[in-house]
Order: sequence, then structure tokens, then C-alpha cells
Amino acid sequence: MKRAISIVVTLALLAWLASDSRWKMVGDAFASIKPGAFVAVAAALFVTYVLRALRVCDEFRDDVSGRFGAVLRVILIHNAMINVVPFRGGETAFPILLRQVFGVSVVRASASLLWFRLQDAFVVGVLACLVWPGLHPALRAAGIAALIAAAWYLPRWARAPHDWAAGGRIVSKLGKLRDIFTEATGRSRYGWWWTIANWALKLGVQGWLLAMLLNTSFQTAFPGAVGAEAAAILPVQGVAGFGTYEAGAAAALLYSGIAMKDGLQAALALHLFILCSAVATGAIAWLFPSKSTLPQTPAAGPARK
Repeated sequence: MKRAISIVVTLALLAWLASDSRWKMVGDAFASIKPGAFVAVAAALFVTYVLRALRVCDEFRDDVSGRFGAVLRVILIHNAMINVVPFRGGETAFPILLRQVFGVSVVRASASLLWFRLQDAFVVGVLACLVWPGLHPALRAAGIAALIAAAWYLPRWARAPHDWAAGGRIVSKLGKLRDIFTEATGRSRYGWWWTIANWALKLGVQGWLLAMLLNTSFQTAFPGAVGAEAAAILPVQGVAGFGTYEAGAAAALLYSGIAMKDGLQAALALHLFILCSAVATGAIAWLFPSKSTLPQTPAAGPARK
């Protein structure tokens, strides 16, 4: 009951914010888009959540034991949290939920989450180098080569033998963290494929929606979607990522001849659509509890009356 009340209050707050006349420009940006297109974009975004859940199932296959629905619930709630809680605070939902539902230690889940985020950054970074307008070919090639080399070298550095445990107090603790990170980089079988598939679909559908909002071609809008997500993976974000997301999109679109004002407006509309999708799916997942596998541990569901 408490969860339902909190969701109603949140929706009422969003409705109050949307009633402000200054949001009219966002409504105008959506006015020309057909409902069927919105449904297609929402469905494609949901598929990206499924791909992320498959990546987690692959990473923690011995712990989740095929409970895909429970993993998808964790992903949906985590995705909603990172879109709402400022300064990356929502990332804490992932290790906490994995501990509550599957008994995975917070340290191990956090190490895997760090590797997930690094994989995301490498893939988005390579795409940004590929499509960023006006970038010199030499810089484009150098950036791609550096990112691929770093992605290849990092897990091998983590797995290399070391004697950090024999060092001082701080060094020995860092050695333990390095060992945990080593395990995280070598556990998944198809992690890179899940990551590439997720970002290819996510950025493709966002580029399509952005093109419709700007009434331009996909080729023009796609760099804007990549720029927005490249800014969104920065370690420090504002509330719901507002500001950096729009700036990243507008900066990329500026090189394609899209005025800054138009780029910011379209990026804000895109951001709001993604945010609403994340919050809506997260709220639905939150209402359906997932039974914990921990012995004598209550399910992570609604509080008993």
C-alpha cells in the first residue's frame, strides 16, 4: 500500500511540473510524432532492458539459477534509480538488490557493476569517435585504437600476478579489490556481445526518436544521441542527469547544422521520454515483489500490514 501511495504522489508531482506553461515547448516537440512511433520506441527501449538483464544473468549465472524475471526486476528498478537519484547514487540499488534477492555479496556485485560501466564507456566511446561530426580522421582512428587497447589491456592487467597482499595496509586492501575486480572481468561469457547489442539498439532507437523530434534525417540525429549518452556516463551527474545529457546532444548536433536552442529542446524531450520510460517500468517492477533465495529472509516486496 505504501508503494502505491508513493507512486501516486510521484505521478502527481510530475503532473504538476508538466502543467507549467514553460513545458509547452516540450509538448510541441512531441506533437508531430504519431502514437505508433512512441509505442515502437518504448518497446525497443524495453528490449534494451532485457539485454541488460541477460548480461547480468550471464555474469551471475551460478547465483540467479535461471530466474530471469527476478533479474529483470532488479534491472528495471536499478535503471529507474539511476535516472532519478542524483550524483550516481542510484547505482547502489544494483548491489543491494542482488544481495537481497540472490545473496550476492555487495563487494562482488559492485565490482561487476564497475566492469559493466567500464564496458559501457568503452563501447559508447568508440561509437562517439566513429560518428562525432567534424573530427579529424587521425584523431578518430587514434581515439578508437586507444579505447580498444584499454578495453583489451584492463582485464589482463587485473588478472596478472601481483604481490600487493604483501604490501602495507592500504596496498593489501587495494590488492583484495584488484582480485575481486579480476574475478568480475573474467566471469561473463558473452558480456561484450550483450553490451554491444544493448548500445546498438538503444542508441539506434534514440537517434530515430531524436530525428523525428528535429524533423531531420537519422544520420544527422544519431551523433546527437551518442553525444547525449556519452555525457550521461560521466561519473558525476545532476538530478536525473539533466543538463549534461542535453549539452552532450546539442554539442554533437551543432556540428550538423542544428541550432543550439533546437538541439537542447529536442534533447530535453528525448531525455524526458527516456526518464518516463525508466520510472514507469521501474515502478511496475517495484510493485511485483521478487522472492529472496536467502534462507529465513523475507521477500523484497511490499511491507506487511
